[in-house]
Amino acid sequence: MINPPLYQSRFDALQCCVLIPTYNNDRTLQRVIDEVHLYTSNMIVVNDGSTDDTASVLQQFSFLRVIHIPVNKGKGNALKRGFKEASKMGFKYAISMDSDGQHYPDDFRVFLDALEDHLPAEPELLVIGSRKMDDPTVPDKSSIGNRFSSFWYRVETGVKLQDTQCGYRLYPLEALNSLTLYTSRFELEIEVIVKAAWNGVKVINLPVKVLYDPKERVTHFKPWQDVARITVLNVYFVFIAVFYIAPRNFLRKFRSSKENISENKISREVPLE
Repeated sequence: MINPPLYQSRFDALQCCVLIPTYNNDRTLQRVIDEVHLYTSNMIVVNDGSTDDTASVLQQFSFLRVIHIPVNKGKGNALKRGFKEASKMGFKYAISMDSDGQHYPDDFRVFLDALEDHLPAEPELLVIGSRKMDDPTVPDKSSIGNRFSSFWYRVETGVKLQDTQCGYRLYPLEALNSLTLYTSRFELEIEVIVKAAWNGVKVINLPVKVLYDPKERVTHFKPWQDVARITVLNVYFVFIAVFYIAPRNFLRKFRSSKENISENKISREVPLE
């Protein structure tokens, strides 16, 4: 008798799946799927217009839900397609991970533990894996970019995070699918956590392991184009944060305090029987 995947019952109880966007990672994709399958069969893979042997690799797995996008449109677009498909399948949460082998499936417990601890009090929880950025295997450009991104995220949302760029995340699908998301490439991972925080989703970091293997890892991040798009997005978000979000939050707190004062006044004036 074949034993079920290690965390299958937990994934099912939490209505959670694993979402893997992939583009031209056929060298690592099979191993990643095999390793994830040790923990759960709740898996969605979005093939974002790969031109290598990705399609033939995916044909080997009958349990997968696969979405094929004919032409590469970017990681952000693949994630959005995956979010919507996961919701259609009845899932409430999705753990996203990359297909290049840098994430460890045994860290699923980090996300599942956090979700179990916060439910049902805080169902709208978004967890971002926090890498050990001083690890010598982490590229310098990743460490520098992460510090830059984390600084602007705090300016935009007031939330302090150590890592805003890790792709290993737990997403609350209902909250995400209610957002209007415009970007389609790497910058979506910034857009979604900023807008989620603005809409009351609790966003936190939890430590995860990471492996940057120069022999296997294939990155499609384009430094000039993608950094430019992320920079423009952050400038826009700072403007919105200063001129809309901050005044909105102030008014909400002001109204809430007035309501509390009125309720306290009424309770003092009601005579005791």
